[in-house]
Order: sequence, then structure tokens, then C-alpha cells
Amino acid sequence: MKKTFLRLFVIAIASVNIFTLSSCRDDLLDQTPTYLLASSQFWKTEDDATYALNGAYYDVIRCFHRDYMFDGMGDYVRFRANGGTSQSTGDRAIAYRNGTYSNPSSAASYDNYYQYSFAAVNRCNYVIDNVSKMLETCSEASRPGLEAIVGEARMLRGLVYFRLMSFFGDVPYLDKVIESNDEVMDVVRTPIKDIYDACYQDFTYAYEKLPNRSPQVGRQNKWGALALRGKMQLYWACWNRTSWPWNDTVGSNKGGWPELSTFTPSQSESENAYKAAAADFKTIIEQSGLTLFRDGEPGECGGLGDWETLPNYYYLFTPEANTSDEIMVGFAHGSTGTSQGDELMRDFGTRATQGSQGWGQPRRAIMDRYQSIETGDFCKPSILGKDYTKENAAINPKTWENRDYRMKSSLLWEGERMYCMLNLAFDKVRVYRYMTRTGVVADYDEPNEAINADADNEGTINRKFIINWAGINRNEGYYNWPVVRLADVYLMYAEAANEAYGPQGDGGLAVELVNKIRHRGNLPALAPEKYGDKLTFFYAIEQERIIELFEEGQRWFDLRRWRSIERVWCPPQTAGGVKLYDTWGQNKNTYFNNTSFKTYQRLYIGRIPESERTKNSNLEQNPCWL
Repeated sequence: MKKTFLRLFVIAIASVNIFTLSSCRDDLLDQTPTYLLASSQFWKTEDDATYALNGAYYDVIRCFHRDYMFDGMGDYVRFRANGGTSQSTGDRAIAYRNGTYSNPSSAASYDNYYQYSFAAVNRCNYVIDNVSKMLETCSEASRPGLEAIVGEARMLRGLVYFRLMSFFGDVPYLDKVIESNDEVMDVVRTPIKDIYDACYQDFTYAYEKLPNRSPQVGRQNKWGALALRGKMQLYWACWNRTSWPWNDTVGSNKGGWPELSTFTPSQSESENAYKAAAADFKTIIEQSGLTLFRDGEPGECGGLGDWETLPNYYYLFTPEANTSDEIMVGFAHGSTGTSQGDELMRDFGTRATQGSQGWGQPRRAIMDRYQSIETGDFCKPSILGKDYTKENAAINPKTWENRDYRMKSSLLWEGERMYCMLNLAFDKVRVYRYMTRTGVVADYDEPNEAINADADNEGTINRKFIINWAGINRNEGYYNWPVVRLADVYLMYAEAANEAYGPQGDGGLAVELVNKIRHRGNLPALAPEKYGDKLTFFYAIEQERIIELFEEGQRWFDLRRWRSIERVWCPPQTAGGVKLYDTWGQNKNTYFNNTSFKTYQRLYIGRIPESERTKNSNLEQNPCWL
């Protein structure tokens, strides 16, 4: 078959190693592109179709498996560099390369992401087209399996296009294999409503044809498809809103998606989409039988400095959770020696965990977001400064006692300890102290040598995603990276139902589900005043999204769809901007200082790559990028 080069996105897709079809994890990730095989020798059996589907997974996974980098554009994660080669190694990370993840006030560039997303779309279309032809002549016994493969490929295609819409608004919609430059040299951007409708059909087909449970780790099922359909409808509801409660106070556009010049918001469309999203999520909640990891129980939480007794939430982000119901849409990784491992430890760990590089760091402000397990509410803001003996000092370990269990699972602060590794073997338990790289830290009850966290910036580092057992290198994790979790579905249902029916509408299910997520952190149920009206309950939902989905690549997309960048930072052209301080009280970063309206606009919509517009003059640019 002719090798495909799209004029729309000129990319050479290299041949890759062949893995046997018996490999349950690796065969999803890296396969010889099936367009290199003659059609007369292929497309004969369901195994052929599955083999081709593996190739589609290979292209799709690299557009989603490092979404945590996008949180560097938000308010609670610092990703300390742009997506260069050091942060995006290997072929499967190249989609993220050259994007901006280190500074939320800079103009983001995601040309690679645009191009490699279309590579994934073309690979999915290749599977859909050819397996659909097989369905024309297949036996009835083979039909369900082949239809499921088409459904899986359509679900992946819908996922990629949903992301493309979220980034760029209108993009060309391609629903067939592109085999020559001539086929796309004059293509135009498709209106976002048409893409939305096509994705809706893809997710619906997948929901109808896929099995209840995934056949293996990293494969998809019907409930994941329905979750994506509901999520897309929730975004559609947000994009169509004509106003938001906070926009009058920050002086930004009231609603809609004004940076997308071809789009006209509709309040009635928004209201209907909120209801439809809530209905999809409710179907999952009531009919799927899916449960939270370890039934959503908080588990045991060790005291200050304890490194052995970690809550259940910590283990949700280790390979132990790979087969959990909670990971509804996930992408598998290979393990040691496969060159297909995840980079979570490398990107979030320290030099004390296999020489990791700590590209992603929690910001100090996240520490004050963890609520009290005694009151269920926020504690007094911590006091900044170098005197750790002060009551409520940010560097006083006792300040952080009795907090949401997800804090212990996600962060290390002053005096917290971690099992560290060297040369794939246990090294020793070390203690974190801000800006102390070596030597014994003797200020605490049990002195230990310091964690060399040479990239920390604001006084806290990661525990979440750091595998605390020997034998796994910094780039050899095998976690099933979650694109959608059941906890996210609970919170999205609460958001959609709150907008459609109010906090207590639909039988109070929204409040019940938020409380289930809070229980994971061993927090009391929400006090009634926290859901007395839509806006107050919205903020309670947002709080849970911040904590529950921390560093999972959701926050930046939430801020964009809620038109909330100005709300959480500051309005355009604000002198002085927003200063961020570390636990010592030192100003570490300043963002949005006198930032222009155009820069804010560019944060809400991506740039159509100029290289593509040079090849095709019909691809109009989003106005704020001109």
C-alpha cells in the first residue's frame, strides 16, 4: 500500500519493531504500520484487524499520555521548561515537543500537537475504512468482533478530534484515509458544530458496539465511550454559554468562545447540552457497575514523616490500579526493557529517585487547598518565612497535620520522607527539606539524609506518580495512564446536573457523588451551606477537581472552558501581575504583569501552524494569532 504523506501535516512515520500478538500490553503500543503490508496479504481475519488497530493506538497514545505537561499552564503546577527534547524523549513523546508548558502568560505553540493529532486521525481512518470493508463480506460469527474494532477506532478518532476542537476550534475534518498530498492541498477548516456532530456519532457507535469491559489493559470499552460523549457535551455546554458569573468582575468576555470567530454561542444549546451530559454520566453511574479504586475508601494514612503507610489514593497512580474500574479510558505502557515505559517518575521525581529530573513541580499554593479532615473546610492560610517554629508556618510540619489524605498521597513537604532508589535498588529513606540537597537533616524527630530535589522551586515536591519500589527505572513505568477516571465522571455529572437542575436537583445525586470523592480524602460530607446555590456548589466541585485530578492534565482545559484564566490569575493589563511565593516567603515567579488582551486570547485558542497554512492557503488563521 502507498505510504501516506499528508500535505496538511507532513510527517514521516517510521517503521517500528514488531511485537507478537500474544503480548497483552506491548502489542497495543508499537507495531509495524499496516500500510506497509500489501492488501492481498492482509485484512483476512479478525487478528489482522486487531493488528492494524494496534497501529492506531500507537499514534493516538502519544497525543495523550503526557497530558500532565499542560498543567504547567495552570495555577497549581510548575512545569519548569518548554517541551524540548529533554522533556519529550522518543518517538512517542514528540507530539508534545516544542509546546509551551512552563509559563501561563506566554503565547503557547503546539504545532507538533496539531500535526501528530492528524497522523493519529489518519491511522484511525485506515482501520475504520478497511475493517468496514471486511464487514461487507464477513460471517455473522465474525461481525461482533469486527464491529467492536471499528467502534474502538471510531472512539479513538473521536477522542483526537475532541482534543483538536478544544485546542484550535475549527479544524479540517477528515473521515477517510488520505493517501496523497493532492487530496488535502485545498482542504478548509470544518465548522466546530460539524466536528462535534461527527464525534458524537463516533462515540455513540463505540458505545453501542464495544464490550462492557475492556479485553485487556489499555483497550477501550463502551462505558469509556459514553464518558467521552458526556464530557464532550459538557464542553459544548460551556462553549455555548453566553455568560459566566465571574466575567463581569474581571472585565473579560461574558461567555461563548469569542476567539473562535466562526462560532456563535447559544444559551439554549448550552442548557440542552448540560442536560444531555448529565444523562450520559448518570447512565454510567447507574448501569455500568463500575466502582472507584478500592471502593473509594480512604485507607490508612501515616503520621507526619511516615513513608510506609500511604492512603489508597496514592496507589491509584501506580500499576496496581491498571485493571481498576476507575480508569475508564486509559493508555497502557510497556515496562522494563520495552522502550515503551511511562515517564512519570522522570518528570515528577527527584535526583533521589533514579536520577529523575523533576520537570513538573507542585506550586506552594496547592498546599493550602487541602482541607481539614476535622472541619471539612479550609484551614487558615499558612504563614511564609524561614522560621519553622512558628505556629502555622508553611515550613512547620505540624501545620499540615490532619489534612485531606490526598495531600499525603500527592506531596512531600518539610519533614516528609520517601523511600529512595539508586541503580534500580533500594537506597535509603530520605527526608525533604526545601533547598537542602545533601547531608543529614537533623531538625526533626528522626534525622535522615536529605532528598536531593535540585529542581524544587516553591517548597514542595511530588509523591504522586513516584513508584516507591525498586527495579523500575525513571522511564520504565508501566502505569495505565488515565484519560478519563470514574471520579472525573462523578464530578462532571455534578457540574452538569448543577447547571441543569441546581445543587439539589435530580434527587440530590450531585451532592452525594461529590461527597463520595471527598470521602476518598477522609473528609466530612459537604456542609449544607456549601451547596446552597449553583455558584457556591460550583466552587465546591471545582475544589474537588483541583485536588482529585491534580497533575492529570485537566486543570488547564477546565480553566479554558470555564473562561476562568482571568479569574484565577488577574484581568488583562494588570500592573504587577500575580506574584508567586515559596514557603520561605520569597517571590519565585511573576505572571501576567501588564499582559495584553491578545495574549489572553491566545491562551483560549491555539494557532493553526503556519507551516500548514504555507502549504494550504485555505487554512484560515485564528484572528488573535495574526
